[in-house]
Amino acid sequence: MKKHTFLIAILLLFIGGLFSAHAQTNYSNNKDINSLIKKKREYNKLNGTGFRIQLYNGLEKTAKSLRGRFKIEYPGVYTKLSYKAPEWKIQVGNYKTRLHADRALNKIREKFSGAIVVPL
Repeated sequence: MKKHTFLIAILLLFIGGLFSAHAQTNYSNNKDINSLIKKKREYNKLNGTGFRIQLYNGLEKTAKSLRGRFKIEYPGVYTKLSYKAPEWKIQVGNYKTRLHADRALNKIREKFSGAIVVPL
């Protein structure tokens, strides 16, 4: 009797596994989900996602001189100088993940000790 109950339990678990595996594949080709993913990607392109490294936040003269120094030290890296009253900010790089930004930050901090990672 114990063998009979054990076999029935194994059979039911096997059948349940088949149904749950099949249920997961039904939604991968759903047009609504694909359209939402597409909209999310377009939104991310317009509004930006990711991280930058902020070198400085303060006076205009200092910000411009640090930006020039950074361009000499790291040519080819994107730099952005922006003003939001009452301070100027220098942000550099475009990184998709925090991990990539932190790796770049470790190299940049060798020459610019006050740098921090900020979200876009």
